[in-house]
Amino acid sequence: MGSPSIPSKILRFGIFELDLEAQELRKAGTLLRLRPQPFKVLALLVTRSGQIVTREELRQQLWGNETFVDFEQGLNYCVRQVRAVLGDEAQTPRYIETIPRRGYRFLVPVPSSPVPDAKADTDPPPKKWIPVAPSVAALLVALIAIAVYVVRVRASHRFADRDTVVLAEFANRTGDATFDDVLKQALTIQLEQSPYLNILSNDRVATTLKMMNSVGEHFTPVMAREVCLRTNSKAMLSGTISSVGTHYLLALRAENCQTGDRLGSAQEEAESRDKVLYALQKAGNHLRQDLGESLASVSRFNKPLPEATTSSLEALKAYSLALATSRSESLAPLRTSVELDPNFALAWAALGARYNNFGQHALAASSFRRAFELRDRVSDRERFYIEAHYYSGVTGEVPKAIQVYQQWIQTYPEDFTPYGNLGYNYANMGNYEMAVSATGEAVRLSPDFATFIGNLEGYYLAVNRLDDARSLYEQALARGVDGISPHLQRYYLAFLQGDPTAMREQMTWATGKPGDEDWLLSVESDTAAYSGSLAKANDLSQRAVDSARRNDAPETAALWRMNQALRLAEFGYPEKCRVAITDALTVAADPDVRLLAALAYARSGDVAQAGKLAETLSRERPTHTLTQSYWLPTIHAAVELDRGNPARALDLLQPTRTYELGSTEIFQVGTMYPLYVRGLAYLRAGQGNQAAAEFQKILDHRTVIINFPLASLAHLQLARAKASNHDSDGARQAYQDFFTLWKDADPDLPVLQQARQEYAQLQ
Repeated sequence: MGSPSIPSKILRFGIFELDLEAQELRKAGTLLRLRPQPFKVLALLVTRSGQIVTREELRQQLWGNETFVDFEQGLNYCVRQVRAVLGDEAQTPRYIETIPRRGYRFLVPVPSSPVPDAKADTDPPPKKWIPVAPSVAALLVALIAIAVYVVRVRASHRFADRDTVVLAEFANRTGDATFDDVLKQALTIQLEQSPYLNILSNDRVATTLKMMNSVGEHFTPVMAREVCLRTNSKAMLSGTISSVGTHYLLALRAENCQTGDRLGSAQEEAESRDKVLYALQKAGNHLRQDLGESLASVSRFNKPLPEATTSSLEALKAYSLALATSRSESLAPLRTSVELDPNFALAWAALGARYNNFGQHALAASSFRRAFELRDRVSDRERFYIEAHYYSGVTGEVPKAIQVYQQWIQTYPEDFTPYGNLGYNYANMGNYEMAVSATGEAVRLSPDFATFIGNLEGYYLAVNRLDDARSLYEQALARGVDGISPHLQRYYLAFLQGDPTAMREQMTWATGKPGDEDWLLSVESDTAAYSGSLAKANDLSQRAVDSARRNDAPETAALWRMNQALRLAEFGYPEKCRVAITDALTVAADPDVRLLAALAYARSGDVAQAGKLAETLSRERPTHTLTQSYWLPTIHAAVELDRGNPARALDLLQPTRTYELGSTEIFQVGTMYPLYVRGLAYLRAGQGNQAAAEFQKILDHRTVIINFPLASLAHLQLARAKASNHDSDGARQAYQDFFTLWKDADPDLPVLQQARQEYAQLQ
């Protein structure tokens, strides 16, 4: 007889062979590398195939009673290593199934009686038929059950179009402060590539935290869960990063904030600090699939994070810091970010946006130009953002910007940003109904974004829906939404309704707020000028200029001075106008400032300076829609009008008809300058009826021009047009309307004195 059989320490499943004694794993005879602790996990799972092995049992097996601070991360790391060598996936497991909140189960049947080891007996055992079919059948049943489970789970996780996801800050257990805030920002960018997931906007998070009295606190999972509940979001995502030696372990978890049920999870290991973003990208992709996104979609919208952001964690940290700070403190970290990585496209785009907020348009254009050059590095969503801002803010090609926003909406229909910016472009073109439609969708998708709320208020005003504008403002205020845009439009509404108390409330709100105060001061100066109080208007303009300068916004300060210069020209003070122009150009000479300077020169009689500036601007902005089709034709027409060529002026104004009602970028209201100059040209040409029609059109669009001084001067010009057409009664009424508006005007204004003389001469 041969020697007695020794129980084997080798277990086989599929093409794998597990040698418990040698602690080796082979695949089709090839030795696979597996560290001791992951091997122990695999051994315990395989020996208890089909049974749930709890996390506590695994902890005891691995570390016994030792204190292990990062047990959860350590166990997750071991399981990931096992899955990696087996070629297994957590989302669609073939070997190891995760049992939420309990442990793991090995899915493949393993023979309960070990197969004899050939080395254990010198005599080969008798050959037997091994019943393979039942095992295969059992495996197929198991796999089918798993597939059905995965499909059902994913179906239950599927998001509706408006479902949002809240991201908590990462728990940083590495001791490396560089990871603070960085990973949340990077994960946001990674997940926002998906057209399937909607990340709750920073504005809605900030508004909700304000209501919770939790502003400025670390956004922990507990806080994120409450924000998730308050905003009726679908899920809350949290993450951790831990270090194990030189490696980093990342773990993501998504849970239903209503029930606490796990919706998905992912774990990845980074071999070094430089590989953390790659690991985060992979984990984010797994989570996207857990939450119901198709593999095809994940593959399609999957720009590598180090390319979509930056390979420099320090640059990404500076970028994250900028987005988390107030706009008055955001420029320095963004500058640092692009210094650390000059190829960081998103940082350049953010820098351009912040420069625009400060009125530093030349620096904004330079930043967006650099972002545009790097746009192939970013995700589709960010590329749309960069291209649209480049076309609207750098080249000024409004039709191209509109086309990009429409493509953006087609790809990411639940993103509120393209709708709001599309509405802004429609308003620039004077199409306020379409602006209402697009911006209304933006506010529906993100009801706490102050800028678009204010824009929609303004577009409601333009289409004479004053009650809707007020209701929108009050609802936003009740939710704690705050910002210059809603307050600015509330001021305009109060002006239109003759409510000085509400106007003062908005002025009080803005007082002392850098970047907001100067806007309301300049708007108030227009109101003073509208009623003929030029001395008061000049004082308010000076205060607006001083406020902008204190806020380090020289270009904005120059625009407020140019606004004053235009008033001086229209009110009959050509010399004072030119002094104001010189002062403005000394402060800043960006294209918008020079555009207004050219118009002010033309309206004050200095046609030589107006022509030079216009020629230069035409060369600098050959594709800029509003420059070429709104401002330059108006400037050239004003020059020809001063030269006594009204017919030529009328021809030059033809391109403006498409945009003449537009809410211009510079003033945010419709100035109606093309209409006003055209009316003057008709008047000079002796065509009283046509002139009256132009000035009447201005008056018919009172909610577009609002308090811009040409609105009151249009009454005077209408009176002149009617008088030239021998309509004495109509002229008398128009003069009286003008005098009513200017009942408290400065008495020595040349334009007012001339009007009184004309009225006295009426037959």
